[in-house]
Amino acid sequence: MISHAPVDYVCPFCRNLSGAESEFPLEVTHRDREVFVKMNPKSWENNPGSVLVISTEHYESIFDLPSRLGAPLQRAARAAAFALKAALQRDGVSTRQHNEPAGNQDVWHYHLHVFPRWHGDDLYGSRATFAAADELRDRANALREVWPAAWARSL
Repeated sequence: MISHAPVDYVCPFCRNLSGAESEFPLEVTHRDREVFVKMNPKSWENNPGSVLVISTEHYESIFDLPSRLGAPLQRAARAAAFALKAALQRDGVSTRQHNEPAGNQDVWHYHLHVFPRWHGDDLYGSRATFAAADELRDRANALREVWPAAWARSL
């Protein structure tokens, strides 16, 4: 596969997994051998609380992601949806996944966004900013509280 990452690229998700310091709080709600789920440090003005479902192994995009990771990633996304529903009382969820420059990928490690949705929230017309650390921590704590039940429902 052709890599689109810059030559000097340092993967933020690999840094997260290695325990290296990050400029953003690392609020993980789930981690196992194949997948981890963390709060998205970006927050959309009408959709706060989105999470990222990420492969623990570094694969740049869906094009080099092995099919054996499909089920673990989908289970984690499903658990995240159940957790968002329970913790944030949302009306729905949206998932979004970007690949390559033309697909708006800007982090060169496979990941899937799971957004909480509310009626009329205009997710796709709104802008993102970085969330405050205390907001990320509070939302992560709320998701962690309901995660065991959400994980069980995702089977």
